[in-house]
Amino acid sequence: MENNTRKLVDAVLESYGKHPPICRLDAENILNKQTIIEVLEKVRKLLFPGFFEVSKTRSEYIEYAVGEQLEFIEYNLRRQTARALGSSGEYEGKTYAELFEAAGGIVNTFLSQIPKIRDFLSTDVQAAFDGDPAATSTDEIIFSYPGLFAITVYRIAHELYLLKVPMIPRIMTEYAHSETGIDIHPGATIGRYFFIDHGTGIVVGETTEIGDNVKIYQGVTLGAKSTRKGQLLRGVKRHPTIGDNVTIYSGTTILGGDTVIGSGATIGGNSFILSSVSAGMTVSVQNPPLQFSGGLSESSKNGEFWDWVI
Repeated sequence: MENNTRKLVDAVLESYGKHPPICRLDAENILNKQTIIEVLEKVRKLLFPGFFEVSKTRSEYIEYAVGEQLEFIEYNLRRQTARALGSSGEYEGKTYAELFEAAGGIVNTFLSQIPKIRDFLSTDVQAAFDGDPAATSTDEIIFSYPGLFAITVYRIAHELYLLKVPMIPRIMTEYAHSETGIDIHPGATIGRYFFIDHGTGIVVGETTEIGDNVKIYQGVTLGAKSTRKGQLLRGVKRHPTIGDNVTIYSGTTILGGDTVIGSGATIGGNSFILSSVSAGMTVSVQNPPLQFSGGLSESSKNGEFWDWVI
């Protein structure tokens, strides 16, 4: 090894010793992110049969296809869940066999929730179709809407979160975040008929509660007022509660665990809300005055230029 390369190797190895929290050499329970994403995609195929297969799925063979997918999910998710449990304090000192056994019960419970997840997703697809006049079919929504993709991943991850599986739910939702720009924490509670329109830049925090038939546009943040206390706020209700039949337009920020948006409220774009809004209210930001200068008036036929102040 050349002298210069040897020096670089030594410097890198020295940094490994200095910063152990970001080093996992010889780790027994390290997760495989790619496997988790593969499991997620298999679950998505179960949830939407026939949509994401490479070849046509025939109804007479669907029983075998479902069985094959369940076997893949059960085996791989169980292994990853066992590793995740092994990295948590609650299972400290357990053997891998014990972790694998515990993971088996968790994964079986998760898989039993597939019909329930499908029930919720059917309402989300319908909400998107009913709420978007640009949608030509529910197939278009399932194939192409980033909001539905993010909601689907959230609904899968949320069930694992409820089963207290460490890390894996967050890996799943952050994968959706990277794909869509929509950041939904798996700990959030979201009701039926949830529609995200466009979606880029949406943030839904961990302790957010969202009711039924809620519609959210791009750039909305449902966040916490302050995270300066960091880990001291773990388990505290930090994010807002959104009632049923609420519409939140683009660019709006709603903060705080004590903030409640009442059912039937409409929140106009670019609002910044730190306190509760009563049911049925409409909140909007007063438009600033606009100035138009140097442009050609459309109504002018004589080529004159106008200055506009509104």
